[in-house]
Amino acid sequence: MNLNIVVCVKQIPDPAMPGQLDAGSKTLKREGKLIMDESDSFGVEMGLQLAEKAGGGEVTIVSMVPSSGVQGIRQALAMGAAKAILVSDDALSGTDALGTAKVLAAAIKRAGDVDLVLTATESTDGYTGTVPAQVGELLGWPSLTFARAVDIADGKIKIERQTEKGYNEVEAQLPAVVSVTAGVVEPRYPSFKGIMAAKNKPLEEVSVSDLGLDASQIGWDGARQEITDVRQAEERQAGEKIEDEGDAHEKIVAFLEQLKVI
Repeated sequence: MNLNIVVCVKQIPDPAMPGQLDAGSKTLKREGKLIMDESDSFGVEMGLQLAEKAGGGEVTIVSMVPSSGVQGIRQALAMGAAKAILVSDDALSGTDALGTAKVLAAAIKRAGDVDLVLTATESTDGYTGTVPAQVGELLGWPSLTFARAVDIADGKIKIERQTEKGYNEVEAQLPAVVSVTAGVVEPRYPSFKGIMAAKNKPLEEVSVSDLGLDASQIGWDGARQEITDVRQAEERQAGEKIEDEGDAHEKIVAFLEQLKVI
């Protein structure tokens, strides 16, 4: 059985460096060194393991960045992915979550006959958590989220969906979009051989127009949200100290009642 998998990977500024916001747009500056979001490494590893288990197929990486940069993509290729599609276009600047989903969905279609799309649950520099479900809706495929375990058999995919109290078993027909949690697998370290091989693997760079999208769907023009203000979080205030003079329990109960905890 051949299993062709697309893994959506986001390149982010190196978290080891202090993040900076653009003074005008108030968005995160995406300059300098870009690395693969650590949360996406779980999707890459999951894709590689599923393809290996199926006995055939390959993993394709799909990513979008406002300007050219492939450091994070090379890491995914070094892990074992076969090829990558990078959507690189200045017009992407300012794209919101829905616009991102439109770009990714179009790039996935460009990847050809795809059986499964894997993503992280959310990016570590955005935290919207909405893109995986949006991609599924745009493709017209079922979306299975927060997977802590994934199994494929007989054209169906079954996951254990992480919940606060345990997990639910969810099943759907392929093709499908699945977001995986951190810890679903242990990502492998790229070997020296893999790192060298990654330099020669196909990496197709495409523009927004190549995907059949126009400016009204992406970038600032297509964004349905805007950042109006950014401010420092307020410093944590000192808590109230209660001296126990025999009535401390009454003061604690009154405090909890004020918070509507009890």
